[in-house]
Amino acid sequence: MKAFFEVKNRDGMARTGTFTLGEEVHQTPTALDLEEVYPSLATMAHANVPLTADQAFVDEYLVQPEEEEVRVVHPLRGEVNAGGCALVANWQTMLERPRDYVATLATLREQVPPDAAWYAPAAALPSNVLFLVYTGFDLFDFVGVDLMTARGLFCTPEGEVPLAEVEEGTCRCAGCEAGDLGLHNRLALLSACATARRFIGKEQLRELVEMRCRLDANQVTALRLIDQDYTMAEAAAPAARPCRLLANAGESMERAEVKRFAARVVERYVPPRDDVAVLLPCSARKPYSTSQSHQKFVRTVNGRAHEVIITSPLGVVPRELEGVYPAGHYDVPVTGYWDREECGLLAGFLTDYLKAHPYGRVIAHLEGGALEVARTAAAACGIELEETVAAGRPTAPASLAALDEALDGGWKKRVTPIAGMLAWQFDEQVETKGMQVKGKPWRRAVFKGKTILFNIDPGTGLYKPTFNGWKHLHGYRVEIDNFVPRGDVLAPGVTAADPRIRAGDEVLVVGPSAMATGRAAMGAAEMVRARRGVAVKVRKVKSLQHES
Repeated sequence: MKAFFEVKNRDGMARTGTFTLGEEVHQTPTALDLEEVYPSLATMAHANVPLTADQAFVDEYLVQPEEEEVRVVHPLRGEVNAGGCALVANWQTMLERPRDYVATLATLREQVPPDAAWYAPAAALPSNVLFLVYTGFDLFDFVGVDLMTARGLFCTPEGEVPLAEVEEGTCRCAGCEAGDLGLHNRLALLSACATARRFIGKEQLRELVEMRCRLDANQVTALRLIDQDYTMAEAAAPAARPCRLLANAGESMERAEVKRFAARVVERYVPPRDDVAVLLPCSARKPYSTSQSHQKFVRTVNGRAHEVIITSPLGVVPRELEGVYPAGHYDVPVTGYWDREECGLLAGFLTDYLKAHPYGRVIAHLEGGALEVARTAAAACGIELEETVAAGRPTAPASLAALDEALDGGWKKRVTPIAGMLAWQFDEQVETKGMQVKGKPWRRAVFKGKTILFNIDPGTGLYKPTFNGWKHLHGYRVEIDNFVPRGDVLAPGVTAADPRIRAGDEVLVVGPSAMATGRAAMGAAEMVRARRGVAVKVRKVKSLQHES
């Protein structure tokens, strides 16, 4: 029976898709009796070549199944067809070796085609399958849970426990109702896979993994090591998500989206003025300027300084970027206390920012942990910090009066977010004279005269260039073959892509016969390597065939 895999949706390295067996279609990630799909797996010899084996050993002993749709992959070999299945033998041995797990994962992601299914044989349990899915695996079998059954262990998302310790009523699945431990364990694995699919659909699998992995030190270690491998993590992270970023754990501060935002603020963004900066506290309400506290700050500053918000987990948010993902789309537990590690990370973000964008004066209208962060960063930069919250809270009348006095005599400047946003999003310094943001909050756009240059996505805050808008930009291009798109652009039609493109980025599709505006459905590397799937979700197409 022929089997075929197709990716549908992505959430970082994780994805949902379909695994088609004849007329049967299975939603992935899922567990199946894959020896029935690929019968030769049951009788293969030399199937357990260690992932740490050298080239000579791999060349001599690594064998392949009879079915061409499935290939055994190894860090030293990874030939798989598009839509096929990449079997990573012995992956269960990596779960207790976090450093090897991450290093091998990074190597395999460079080798395995982005449109092939990843299969981890004998590895999945209800307690680890979420992490396996988070790191890119799509297919699993029941070998792991069947081994737990043979040992008399009851599988749960929290771990495996002796059946004798399980209280009556703990589970009401069909297996438990029938007194069938093996059935319960298989159903528990399928339920965990369904949970993974649901959270991938919401693009919040990361939040779930941060919560669940805390019961396994190896998973926590591997998660942290993945975050440290910024190149791999960032390449898979989308430009924006249609949900809130829930920063409920220490690991949230190391997420690729957080690091990317901070890096762009330092490396791409240019402040609209360099004379005076006022460092302000964040607010629970997003964007910050919609909160009562920030409305007071804005009235007090009154255009006489550049407003910069100090916040966890993002570190530094210039006022012009407060509405863009993730700055305008995160929630964090508010206790009024930042621990030493948190303060250290945020002080690092602010130090990098102040070194990259030196101001004539820096005023800290802060208290508590945020003030300590500002003091640490100022000391590292050799800056004399002016503090305006002498007593009470930053919103107290006396504090606002002190801030007003510190800014007395300063010149006012009307600042729009356009130049800052274009620099942050597209890495270009654009001349924005004559451009204005107009419209209702839910339907805003950047105009020049009566011409719309950029629509503003109300969900993510990102700018969506029109064809006229793209005339002001030079990057974020996707090159295609000589055809006019009739709908979305599929990966086989892509010939090249700006390496900065990530899933969710706004792109301009260009080819000999047409150009189109749209949103990337894959990152640049994936859309160039893939042979199936949508590369760009197209909004508007312009044929060039009639032009000379």
